[in-house]
Amino acid sequence: MTVFFSMKIRIVYDNCSAREELRTGWGFSALIETSDTPPILFDTGDNGVDLLYNMKRLDIDPAGIGTIVISHAHGDHTGGLRDILEINTDASIYLPASVSARIKGRDIVPVSEPVYISKSVISTGELKGIEQSLLVRTGKGIVVVTGCSHPGVGTIIDTASRYGEVYGIIGGLHGFNEFSRLYSMSLICPCHCTRHKVEISELFPSQYVPCGAGLEIEL
Repeated sequence: MTVFFSMKIRIVYDNCSAREELRTGWGFSALIETSDTPPILFDTGDNGVDLLYNMKRLDIDPAGIGTIVISHAHGDHTGGLRDILEINTDASIYLPASVSARIKGRDIVPVSEPVYISKSVISTGELKGIEQSLLVRTGKGIVVVTGCSHPGVGTIIDTASRYGEVYGIIGGLHGFNEFSRLYSMSLICPCHCTRHKVEISELFPSQYVPCGAGLEIEL
């Protein structure tokens, strides 16, 4: 029997804001909530003070996060990690295998190959030795959550396709311009470092969702 999972993704930190009261900065962080696992924090922005400020206004309890996943080692994705760990003493931490990090008393999971974080959430593994993305299994298909897409959006989509039909993508797409790779998707939400947001919005007006801190997407 196929099991479907509900999903809610909240953008906690981004260059833009969907709510006036939230702070912005060069970086990315998203909270992923599914029906089968405690909340997962994907990346931590570049500033812990602003990250925690936004969390408070989004009614997110940092201590209640069950897993922290870092996409790659750049500071705009890791800057708030120390501040989160001062509050959250229990979350497992999934780091790309190429990242050398020791955090005393914490469960560090080095990720090189694809790994199931839960039944509904899968890491792509550290693609091209650079970066991991997350795949969220929903009743509508796979939703891909990216940090900056340094391995290439095509590579990430190809990896995601091994686990089912890709419904959508959320996150930084960097300089990606192979727009034909997006035609089959129903949800396209470019965030953070994406250079071609205008072109994507014009090509996919019905699928495009503007990203920003405070945005909520439920499936």
